[in-house]
Amino acid sequence: MARTKNFEQDDAARGARTLFWRQGYDSASTSDIEAATGLSRSSIYNTFGSKRGLFDAAVQSYLDDVVHPLLAPLLAEPVSASALDDYLARLSAAVAAQGQRDDVRGCLLLATAASSLGQDPAVRDTITDYRATLERAILRGTAALGHPRETGTLVTAAVVGALTIARVDTRAATDALQAARAAVRT
Repeated sequence: MARTKNFEQDDAARGARTLFWRQGYDSASTSDIEAATGLSRSSIYNTFGSKRGLFDAAVQSYLDDVVHPLLAPLLAEPVSASALDDYLARLSAAVAAQGQRDDVRGCLLLATAASSLGQDPAVRDTITDYRATLERAILRGTAALGHPRETGTLVTAAVVGALTIARVDTRAATDALQAARAAVRT
């Protein structure tokens, strides 16, 4: 008879997401993962197959809980004229708040791109898809404001740069996002 699981996979993925976001995949030990998820080593492997399987679940959790809700107004039909400024304002506020606490900073996916996992084809595809979705959303926002495509490309670059540098320099990240907001307001 199979034993009853006394945990929720989604909760474990969220706990792992915070750990991987904070420390990175390579630096997260099995003990760290057990503490973050509340699962034993055997439960982690029985449920997710491996540390990498848990990481994949954490990335899906990140996309579902963080990325997609932020981008939803820019991907809606029709795109509101205020959607891009609202997105950049929310993102700027989130980055500024990250600088005031010691948990997660920047973007989990962009940080992963610079790690050993960045060379894994499946991870590369996920990061590439994320960046493409981000650009598509921002291009829709700039188009709603009557800006040329190049403006959307520059705003996307500013967001990617901000979310990358936010891990070490919150002020530079918020400055980049505020500059992007100013660019789309003109």
